[in-house]
Amino acid sequence: MNKLTIVIPAFNEQEVLKTTLVTLLQIEDDLISESKIAEDSNILVVDDGSKDNTWEILRELNSENYRFTGIKFSRNFGHQDALVAGMSEAIETSDMIVTIDADLQDNPNVIKIMVDRFNEGNEVVYGVRNNREQDTWFKRTTAQGYYRILNILGVKVVPNHADFRLMSKRAVETLLEYKERNLFLRGIIPMLGYKSVKVYYKRTPRLAGESKYPLKKMLAFAWDGITSLTIAPVRAILILGILFSLFGMIAFVYSVIVKLIGKANEGWSSLMISIWIIGGFQMISLGVIGEYIGKVTTEVKHRPRYTIEERIGK
Repeated sequence: MNKLTIVIPAFNEQEVLKTTLVTLLQIEDDLISESKIAEDSNILVVDDGSKDNTWEILRELNSENYRFTGIKFSRNFGHQDALVAGMSEAIETSDMIVTIDADLQDNPNVIKIMVDRFNEGNEVVYGVRNNREQDTWFKRTTAQGYYRILNILGVKVVPNHADFRLMSKRAVETLLEYKERNLFLRGIIPMLGYKSVKVYYKRTPRLAGESKYPLKKMLAFAWDGITSLTIAPVRAILILGILFSLFGMIAFVYSVIVKLIGKANEGWSSLMISIWIIGGFQMISLGVIGEYIGKVTTEVKHRPRYTIEERIGK
């Protein structure tokens, strides 16, 4: 019988954690009673440096049921690193791993369908939203635009899929061979190439608490998704640079011709506008290139992705 571990990254989730864990344990119990997963299937919480009582709640629940386990980071390392840490721990004993956020906006009952799809031979099962009714117009529009941009840049992602998925032991082992620190799992996992399938569900509002992804953090995450998976922005700069150069040569030839036929006019305004436009383009170009250089610097330092301070259960 295949063992299932449900990995939950948690950052300041004391308002929802107990309800979430009880709900997920019941789902595992249902699957065990149907003989679809092993009896020692468990739930692993990754405390991403919470400042509230998240870890204390987990400790209390573990004393009541050994199937609640967890690891605690020494500080906040980020959602993607928490997922990697959880999968790295779970893969030692589990045959399949489900990752889901603690707020249960993703329908946990879909896990039962995911297990069925796994038993049919799929190694990656994506949970995909079939609606964005809970999102604001701005968030819904920008999300769809972002997916289109990624597609244009050659990045293959599953639209409307976050980090709610099931992966087989083999798929996770392959994923963990990707050692880069600038992680965008939604873009890396489709690159693995294993047999996959999508299951659809309706997303609901948070049970309690507040979102851990405000606009600023979402924009940073979106930018990381582009720069960690493609060099298309640098190529775009190269193309724009060539176009600017061609435009400059054409303008030079035009200026010479106008001068020769005696119709030259002094144009201080047009000169200043050109300087500002070109100067702005150069600053943007340096910024984009600097982002890539910064990521390379981070990679070559080979610093650990995270530091585990404490464990509960094993």
